Amino acid sequence: MEIQQLRLFLKVVELGGFTAAARDCGLSQPAISQQIARLEASLGRPLFERQGRRVALTEAGELLRRRAMQIVSLVEDTARLLRDDGETGKVTVSAIPTVAPYLMPDLLRSFHDRHPQARVEMNEEVTETILRRCGGGEIDVGVLALPASRGYLKFEPLFDEELLLATAADHPLTARDRVELDDLRDLPFVLLDEAHCLSEDVRSFCRRRMFQPVATGRATQLATVQELVAQGFGVSLIPAMAAGPDPSGRLRYRSLDRERPVRTIAACWNPDRYQSRLTLSFLETLKAVVPPTPASAPVSRPR
Repeated sequence: MEIQQLRLFLKVVELGGFTAAARDCGLSQPAISQQIARLEASLGRPLFERQGRRVALTEAGELLRRRAMQIVSLVEDTARLLRDDGETGKVTVSAIPTVAPYLMPDLLRSFHDRHPQARVEMNEEVTETILRRCGGGEIDVGVLALPASRGYLKFEPLFDEELLLATAADHPLTARDRVELDDLRDLPFVLLDEAHCLSEDVRSFCRRRMFQPVATGRATQLATVQELVAQGFGVSLIPAMAAGPDPSGRLRYRSLDRERPVRTIAACWNPDRYQSRLTLSFLETLKAVVPPTPASAPVSRPR
């Protein structure tokens, strides 16, 4: 039994098949199958039941899964501990797409100033992927929006961020002194697709006020949402950190009156895994970060 075989075994379990595991590991499917076959031969027990392209764990496979997670985690954490000088090494971080381009560049610059010999691997991923990879030890720190949960992960709120109403510059609402959520009840919304937690944040806020936003389209990038709003396809609720300057003057941002929608940005990590001194330092840098504000953007505020 070899540690690399156990890693490949856990990857097949995680992704549910040999082909997906091979693609994720950058190996061929026969190479993965051969390693698993050697592992099964050394144990004298089948670990998987083949179900077409998918696989299911046998009783022996489930037992090995639990032990393999402990073994791989112990080996990796021991290696980190022995190499941990607090200055060199790598921290792997993932942030959701509605945070990564606005918050992370300044954060990474600040961390690099403090630890110039360290490397930070930065990933932009949706919430579910961050939770899965953080739980599996593939990333050290995740940055996402609450609510999010994964039983064994630790979550720490960092700051609350207002969601601003975004409209085209010539939209009728721009001429009004006050805009409340009820004023948006029958307006078309432009939202990110369901993979992004921001869309659920918007829907949840609206549902609590007893209406469902009328979505006219979905996008995978916040910049696309902003462009569609600027062209008059609908309105949207945009995180304040993304309400940057619009040189064309086609967009307007403003706070809603009465109750303002907010989201909570949080950090997550796996407390059962060894936290290197470098990772702990990154978390401290993250906790001290001041969120970007749309001060330079053409933001309309209620009078």
